[in-house]
Amino acid sequence: MNIEDAKSHLGEIVKPFQQDLNRRQKRLDFIKKCIQCIEKNDFFQLDELLKSKQVAEVLKDASLEGCASIFSQLQARADEQIELYKSEFKKGLVQIAEKMELPMQVDLPRFFVMKGIEGEVNFSARRTKLGELTIKSFDPKRIVSMALNLKRKFYDAVFEPQLFINSLFTCYQEIIKKERHEMGDAVPIQQLYADYVWSLQSKAFLQNMDKAKFKGYNVEQFAIDFWRFFNSDVSLTEGGYCIRLAPGRIKSLWLIDQMGEKRQISHASFTKS
Repeated sequence: MNIEDAKSHLGEIVKPFQQDLNRRQKRLDFIKKCIQCIEKNDFFQLDELLKSKQVAEVLKDASLEGCASIFSQLQARADEQIELYKSEFKKGLVQIAEKMELPMQVDLPRFFVMKGIEGEVNFSARRTKLGELTIKSFDPKRIVSMALNLKRKFYDAVFEPQLFINSLFTCYQEIIKKERHEMGDAVPIQQLYADYVWSLQSKAFLQNMDKAKFKGYNVEQFAIDFWRFFNSDVSLTEGGYCIRLAPGRIKSLWLIDQMGEKRQISHASFTKS
């Protein structure tokens, strides 16, 4: 047997032992993570660990069968502490929101402020998502502060529903003219949105395309403005045309419809009322 063959055979002999060692190391690492969570009183992370597939892997090892009862006790303790924390968290979040005169409904892990402004708390990851924003915290004060800023941004600005629908109709007319469509034909909502954003730009921007002079208008604002329009006394363009939104998944935008529901909209059209 030459030296290379000897090396290969030894590798094959030790392979199952190495695989078993790797499995044991993973089980050991899992138990260490559980211990760290206990030391930090991090019951959210502990709960996530105890509900993972790794528990079954640990309990496959006969030498670790004593972990079963301990895991069960830890799960009961984690459930108790999580419910207690969530109750206190919800209470604190609502109190701070009320103090700031911010309307808020809480159904953890989700919470709702106003149409188009909603969020979700990920306790185990210690982060909160609110709209398109994510913060690495679930501090109630920071959440309310962030929600209040979005409310001011999206709702406190002056909104003229008649101007909004008239401008959309103008963009719609330009699209069907360019595409040689007929009045009443549906156009892609993404195209209507893009043209509407373009219509909002100032002459100063259009002259030299200076990015500093570009007026931002994101899809979140577009969705909320639709809701503000539907919720206003205005329902038609000045020429008597009514907008219709068609649901669809392909090349769609998440908008708020007449019923206040957030839906994927793919096309829009205007018809004479």
